[in-house]
Amino acid sequence: MTDSTAARKPRRSAGSKAAGTTGAKAAGTTGAKAAGTTGGKAGAGAKRTTRTTTRTAARKGSETELVQLLTPEGERVEPTGKAPYAEYAGYVAGITPDELRGLYRDMVLTRRFDAEATALQRQGELGLWASLLGQEAAQIGSGRATREDDYVFPTYREHGVAWCRGVDPTNLLGMFRGVNHGGWDPNSNNFHLYTIVIGSQALHATGYAMGVAKDGADSGVIAYFGDGASSQGDVSEAFNFAAVYNAPVVFFCQNNQWAISESNEKQTRVPLYQRAQGFGFPGVRVDGNDVLASLAVTRWALDRARRGEGPALIEAYTYRMGAHTTSDDPSRYRHDDERAAWEAKDPILRLRRHLESAHHADEGFFAELETESEALGKRVREVVRAMPDPDRLALFEHVYADGHALVDEERVQFAAYQASFAESEGV
Repeated sequence: MTDSTAARKPRRSAGSKAAGTTGAKAAGTTGAKAAGTTGGKAGAGAKRTTRTTTRTAARKGSETELVQLLTPEGERVEPTGKAPYAEYAGYVAGITPDELRGLYRDMVLTRRFDAEATALQRQGELGLWASLLGQEAAQIGSGRATREDDYVFPTYREHGVAWCRGVDPTNLLGMFRGVNHGGWDPNSNNFHLYTIVIGSQALHATGYAMGVAKDGADSGVIAYFGDGASSQGDVSEAFNFAAVYNAPVVFFCQNNQWAISESNEKQTRVPLYQRAQGFGFPGVRVDGNDVLASLAVTRWALDRARRGEGPALIEAYTYRMGAHTTSDDPSRYRHDDERAAWEAKDPILRLRRHLESAHHADEGFFAELETESEALGKRVREVVRAMPDPDRLALFEHVYADGHALVDEERVQFAAYQASFAESEGV
């Protein structure tokens, strides 16, 4: 359990406005409307046809509510709709070329790290890996919207958010290599350990946020989860507690279209962000492939949370371009043309197009970043291969605070079992 009193400042009055930016390179503007909703198969029978039509209509109706500030072609756009869309855009209105380059660098290096980790798993250096390929904008945009004293509760795919919080990327790999249970001190960066149990971190974040409110601090809390986790009871319970207790928490759902092999059609009949209405707090769907929109809307949500206005739900509408994990084969349940359609909206490519068209970056910048990217990949390889094996008997040390006779007995038996291998090798 994390200490809810860590790194707190007195809560500002409800009338004050928090900036919500970190000192690191911030930025973000969402682009054009992200398409790619998966269509359900129309079955025989009027009842099923009606359901499919209802879902399709709900999806089509929600497209106009997608917050975007940067089109897939890299063009900066300003929302023309009524409030609060103009308010979202205001959170990135003054973004500088240097901040835009910083966002691009974040996404490129995060993708390079992710690619190296995938390769290391294929080479037998990691037991498993959950790739973020395609979700860089949602993670970098939202991650750069946090302040140092905010607290983040991730799942197991938030490598980009970890990067924004200053967690060394090599520390993310120990658990996947099987040498530790996390690899970093959560309170050092206000970034909780990866959560494997689906959806439970939403409750952890809500409880922590309730503690923040009781402490009178003005920091915010953000919980990440996927579209599949939105079907877990823990997430609904977290929504309810957060709403009832007006907790300063932002629920950030990365809707990457697939909960392993289950499409959105089998997860929900309405856009996920609309679920917030039933619990009494706002929900927003943002173009998750637009780093500017992800940044702006997350700043807005954290800002209102810090002012004491309660929770919000952000649905980052994006796409998992790779497998769910390296043990998954997405070719068994989705078509190549679906991925191709989303590759055209690649988050890194759209920001590069913007940087080039606005003359905010030259070839020297991209070449230098490529060199830095390769250096990161090399460092990751070297660090992973040099990770020491853990003490095998350490797994018995923290089961009970005061020890236990049965665990002591099991430790002795396991030690003897391990020693038998050493004896046979010496023969």
